[in-house]
Amino acid sequence: MSEENDFEEEEFFGTYEGGRNERGERHGYGKAILPNHDTYEGNYENGQRNGEGLYIFINGARYFGEYLDNRKHGKGAFYYPDGSYYQGDWVENKRNGYGIYRYINGDTYEGEWRDHVRHGKGTYICKDGTKYIGQWRKGKMHGSGEVIAAKYRFIGNWHKGWLCGEGRYIFDKLSCQQTGKYHIFPVGPGEIREDSEDLKASQWDAEAIELITPEEQEMPSNAL
Repeated sequence: MSEENDFEEEEFFGTYEGGRNERGERHGYGKAILPNHDTYEGNYENGQRNGEGLYIFINGARYFGEYLDNRKHGKGAFYYPDGSYYQGDWVENKRNGYGIYRYINGDTYEGEWRDHVRHGKGTYICKDGTKYIGQWRKGKMHGSGEVIAAKYRFIGNWHKGWLCGEGRYIFDKLSCQQTGKYHIFPVGPGEIREDSEDLKASQWDAEAIELITPEEQEMPSNAL
C-alpha cells in the first residue's frame, strides 16, 4: 500500500502569488509553485500553511484538506498515484483518528488509526466481499473480532495478526456452529516467544458441532 511518508512536502521557496501580512510573510489565500515543481493552493497564516488547501505533488499524488503549521492536521484526503486514497482524520502529518482507506487491490478499511496504521476498532472489507470487523493493534488484527465470508462466519480472537484461543464457526444456512480453539505454532524449529515476529501459523482444533437457534446466530461478536 502507498504511504505518504514517501511524499515529503516542500516549504516556501519558489514562486508565490497571494496575500501577505505586514512582515511580508505569506498570509491569507495564495498559490505557490515550489522548487521541486510541487504546487500548493490554499490558506496561509503568518508564513505557514494553515487552514484548507490543496497540495499537488509532481508525481501526481495530492492532498486536499486542513493544515496546521505546515502539517496535515484535521480532516483531509490523500490521493496516491497508484489510485489508492485515504480520507479522514490527520494529526501532525499522520493518519490519526477515524478514516477510510481504499487500497489499490480494491480492499477497503474503515475505522480507527494511530500513527499511520490501523489501530483500534475497524472494518476491513476484501474485494471479494469477505469482511473482518474487530480490533486492530499496530496495523494487525489483535483482540476480538468477526470474519464474515460467503459460506460462514467466524467469531474469535487474534494475536498480532494470528488467530488464537477460543472461537466458533457459524454456518447460518445450516443452523449449526462448530466451536473450538486456535493454537499458534512456529513454522520450523524453535519455540514461540510472546514478542516473537518469526514465521507462525494457526491451527484449528474443533471441539463440538451443535445446532443453534436464530437467536443464537445473532449473538454479539464478543460472545464466545
